Amino acid sequence: MTDKPLTVADDLVVSLEYTLRLEGDTEICDTSEGEEPLEFIQGRGHIISGLEQALYGMTVGQKKHVVVRPEDGYGELDPDAFEQIPRDAFPADIKLEVGMELELEDDDGDMFDATVAELTTDTVMLDLNHPLAGETLYFDVQVTGIRPATTEELEHDHVHD
Repeated sequence: MTDKPLTVADDLVVSLEYTLRLEGDTEICDTSEGEEPLEFIQGRGHIISGLEQALYGMTVGQKKHVVVRPEDGYGELDPDAFEQIPRDAFPADIKLEVGMELELEDDDGDMFDATVAELTTDTVMLDLNHPLAGETLYFDVQVTGIRPATTEELEHDHVHD
């Protein structure tokens, strides 16, 4: 009697190779190619919901093309997620440019990402949306491994090496 192969299901560790493109874009936006596959515990929200949902039932070696709409990815572009900051709040030696991605620290010491959306002589308009907010995402994925998560991995809510 042969064991039935594991299929992607909740609380299993999934290894995934992926390539991401944006709508109408032939250029690769992100990929695991040349890197270790992405590993995560399925069903725990470690990856965007649209991709996670599409993986259920896949088996090792299986490939799939997945389209993720903004609402199931990084959300719609939030027009309220822009903040105007005085230019002198930035160190003088930083050459700010529109499109530049910044990692900033708030007053509580928490780190967050922002993109320079607009520059004037006196102000910097920061876009606090995720860089892929509002985008339809096109993934080509292949499941390269599936295994039960250990008790410790489930307790800690992440994959251990």
